[in-house]
Amino acid sequence: MAVIVSDMSIKNQVAILITYIYVHDKSIIKTLHHTINITSNETELFAIRCSINQAIQLDNINCIVIITDLIHMAKRIFDSSIHSYQVQTSAIFQKLRDFFNKDHHNSIKLWKCLSRKR
Repeated sequence: MAVIVSDMSIKNQVAILITYIYVHDKSIIKTLHHTINITSNETELFAIRCSINQAIQLDNINCIVIITDLIHMAKRIFDSSIHSYQVQTSAIFQKLRDFFNKDHHNSIKLWKCLSRKR
């Protein structure tokens, strides 16, 4: 199992995003992104996209758990309707399709955890 934890903040139009990927209760990948003039929703989808790309490259991963405070954006991955984040979600979904095609037992879970809960 790979657990992806992300948190993001925006101050003065600069988004700072940090993601961790844990395997066997150890942080194995830490990623820090800085960007300007981007919304929190776009930042969250970008973090999910990068983290999924990294997690599916790891050996023996059959479950991905994404923990985020913007769960509504994480759920957009599976939204096939037309929306403004469709380019990001299509790219994420393509990677997940490859992940699911490797083994029909592979799964993904989305958990909500508010940032203020630390």
